[in-house]
Amino acid sequence: MSDLPFTLDQLRILKAISSEGSFKRAADSLYVSQPAVSLQVQNLERQLDVPLFDRGGRRAQLTEAGHLLLNYGEKILTLCQETCRALEDLQNLQGGSLIVGASQTTGTYLLPRMIGMFRQQYPDVAVQLHVHSTRRTSWSVANGQIDLAIIGGEISPELQDSLEIIPYAEDELALILPTLHPLARTEVIQKDDLYRLQFIALDSQSTIRKVIDQVLTRCGIETRRLKIEMELNSIEAIKNAVQAGLGASFVSVSAIEKELQMGMLHRAKINDVVVKRMLSVIINPNRYRSKAAEAFCREILPRFTNQPVSFERKQAPNHVEPQNLRALLHASNNHRVTPEVE
Repeated sequence: MSDLPFTLDQLRILKAISSEGSFKRAADSLYVSQPAVSLQVQNLERQLDVPLFDRGGRRAQLTEAGHLLLNYGEKILTLCQETCRALEDLQNLQGGSLIVGASQTTGTYLLPRMIGMFRQQYPDVAVQLHVHSTRRTSWSVANGQIDLAIIGGEISPELQDSLEIIPYAEDELALILPTLHPLARTEVIQKDDLYRLQFIALDSQSTIRKVIDQVLTRCGIETRRLKIEMELNSIEAIKNAVQAGLGASFVSVSAIEKELQMGMLHRAKINDVVVKRMLSVIINPNRYRSKAAEAFCREILPRFTNQPVSFERKQAPNHVEPQNLRALLHASNNHRVTPEVE
């Protein structure tokens, strides 16, 4: 059998150039010199006898052949990483790695606690937490780049057959007001009161904003009638703006525990309306599952639900009522640790 016309290093360089958009930034990301990157690309093009980049523009653009090689190259590199991790597992969690994904709210307020608990038990396992949109996170799980993830949005239809999706916990969305707002003195407000408030929301194109709007609509709240006075790009910025008296907002209860305890925000209850969404755990059952991922599913996830989390393919999920996320977070206080993410 003849030698392959490319090496793994050349595939890594091709992927880096595509991601970074230039030879120089790719070289910096790989900690090599730009001439070394250029030489490897030239050798690769000569070995394949096809051009891989259009050199006319300011940004490095792949040719059709370049896109084809990159598509297969990413699959090859992912399989190589899986192979290395399978071999590391022979050390029985005395090393290895765990890559966990999450959408924004769970990645900011829930996963650090989980990872802290895991690190206490398995300090030699390197843990990475990737926080992105539900769509990007679910694709990363499907591609084998992430071991498992906890997400709050809807999975793309094209991925639903290839992922194992387990309902995990209910996340309640709370209406928060400045503590000096007139409605903060009212025990329960009416749904019509919402349409007289000034709201602070995430950017209309953000995944979390779309999820919140969908949940509110399902609860009978007409989102088009809500007066959005300001759009910000993070939950923390929204909380600070509400504290400053700039408006009201809907946020996950998991994001406001500290502020409620310190009396910095007022949580308003709406008559006959409870706004909730479902969090799910997702894995790719067709990918290799490391011992670290198995241990995380077996030992950490159930601590926040008080029920086993099963990933048996084609098996119906346990018919146990999912717990509220805020209750799960309170339960985790019995295992206080300083979160560590590597």
